[in-house]
Amino acid sequence: MPHVHEGRPHYHFKPYNVGRWIVWGSYALVLIIAPLLWTSSLSLTMLSQMGIAIIACLAFNMLLGQGGMLSFGHAVYSGLGSFFAIHALNWVSAGQLWLPVSLVPLVGGVFGAMFAILLGYVTTKKAGTPFAMITLGVGELVAAMALMFPGFFGGEGGISGNRVAGQPFLGITFGPQVQLYWLIAAYTFACTAAMFAFTRTPLGRMLNAVRDNPERVEFIGYSTQSVRYLAFIASGFFMGISGGLGALNFEIVTAEVVGAARSGAYLLFTFLGGAVFFFGPIIGAVLMVFSLVLLSELTLAWLLYLGLVFLFMVMYAPGGISSLIMMNLRLASFGKLREVWAAYLAFAGAAFVILAGAGAMIEMIYHLQLNQALGPELRFMGAQLNARSANSWFGAGLLLATGSAMFELTRRVFVRHWDQIEEDIEKEIKRREALA
Repeated sequence: MPHVHEGRPHYHFKPYNVGRWIVWGSYALVLIIAPLLWTSSLSLTMLSQMGIAIIACLAFNMLLGQGGMLSFGHAVYSGLGSFFAIHALNWVSAGQLWLPVSLVPLVGGVFGAMFAILLGYVTTKKAGTPFAMITLGVGELVAAMALMFPGFFGGEGGISGNRVAGQPFLGITFGPQVQLYWLIAAYTFACTAAMFAFTRTPLGRMLNAVRDNPERVEFIGYSTQSVRYLAFIASGFFMGISGGLGALNFEIVTAEVVGAARSGAYLLFTFLGGAVFFFGPIIGAVLMVFSLVLLSELTLAWLLYLGLVFLFMVMYAPGGISSLIMMNLRLASFGKLREVWAAYLAFAGAAFVILAGAGAMIEMIYHLQLNQALGPELRFMGAQLNARSANSWFGAGLLLATGSAMFELTRRVFVRHWDQIEEDIEKEIKRREALA
């Protein structure tokens, strides 16, 4: 047996995490392939907005999901980052500042962090409900200031700019949308990686501890306010980058970017995507762009539909879409997923019937309120409806009642089946532990 010298250092290397490499490689591949599959102007604009929203929702989730801090005014930092970025872009265009256009989003990030340093010191002195109320007050204060100081904020018209500024580099002017998309995709991947790395740092782990048990964190000698404050600054930096990219994408920044509606959108879609898992806000960001761009074009009642979806998720899936995905992956790892496919198909059928009934009633109400000049006739999901006909209302109500009954019956059967599957999984886990 070979002798090992006791004084010689021993090196231990961790094996590569193949799964993580596959996930990040797939993420990069999606960012690369997306503009090659969808090449229209609308598609490229939506893809660009998705990248911007991904950064913003992930940055927001640094507070909500990782730190347990509910902010009602976090659009302040992305909005102020947008304003400083658009001013920097105008200075570049006027020759007053030498800065590559590709670095303008970093200007937004720096100022987002600076305002997070300034405002976060006061905001993070409290936690829980007081923290949420303070962020709401700060957000409303900044939104009011946006209309009080038109010299900087541009008043109701906002500040416009031109991203085709400075000398082109290798023919890149950022004039075509596809060129700007590649810049946004690069920032999106880099920021996503940086925020994921943050979750693996001691500060990120301590932030989770502050969320779960702040009293214990204080007991072992850490300042919970300092941990929240540092995380708030990091979140403000990435929110500012998101705002800077938004300024380049739209070439105009208005007071709306610091308003409560924007902050509410970040909160709503981060929750829908799932604040528990890191990739949840990415799903929420994609849904946000689809809702704000496509759904708003399809129906005037899109906000009502969105509110109903949010209510449904709070009642039946409070962990968001990402939690549903992870639960089903857990079932798949134990070979139990095939046992619930029938229930999922039943849920899908019930959801379609409910949507047909409730949607028809909503569209008829909106038609009577907003489109009376067009007459009582309207089309919904390929069917001709008459908003003043009792038959249309009776049919819609019947569909809604039938779908609701189907959903409730399926839900009760599914809950019993799901509990049995969970018991089987727990038994299998104990059996494997006993064999280990």
